[in-house]
Amino acid sequence: MLGSSGSGKSSMLNLIAGLDRPTSGSVVVQERDLAKLSRQELAKYRLHVVGMVFQSFNLIPSMTVTENVELPLRFAEVDRAGRVSLAHEALERVGLRARMNHRPSELSGGEQQRAALARALINRPQLLLADEPTGNLDSQTGTEIMDMVRDINRELGMTVVMVTHERALAERYAQRMVFLADGKLIEDRPNRPALSVGGRS
Repeated sequence: MLGSSGSGKSSMLNLIAGLDRPTSGSVVVQERDLAKLSRQELAKYRLHVVGMVFQSFNLIPSMTVTENVELPLRFAEVDRAGRVSLAHEALERVGLRARMNHRPSELSGGEQQRAALARALINRPQLLLADEPTGNLDSQTGTEIMDMVRDINRELGMTVVMVTHERALAERYAQRMVFLADGKLIEDRPNRPALSVGGRS
């Protein structure tokens, strides 16, 4: 999803995530209208269907990387041994095996975003929502994160919906480009990325 600041990109992502409710209309994901789900049903949806990555990482400073990554599993009441095992597996996937016991302040920006990505993947969601995930990173680190997201999309068949204002980034990775302006969809078209991305669109 592309558009200038204030075009509605993040609002759209929050609606798909079930974090906001529409004032009118419907938001249909997997044949379910999120606007009609109860708070409990939405919580379950966010826990099992959706993973989110933010521009600002949103890691808890007082927790280790492992503790941050396993947080969604605490809400799911997974036992400690199971949480730690899955957290380590997710961190291994994003190349942070050596940083598991560090705190966010001890990590670079790229490493913090990798940790945030591992946290988003811990429940093996079917839908990964990314809000400007490279916005706070230098171009090389941003490319590394995007390559990682592309590989996850390819390997796990996970749908990825990403918000960005960088058209070149979208053209390089996206299979579909949706343009927003003033809260309205103004264009929706397929894209043939320079780097082919597998999985569902």
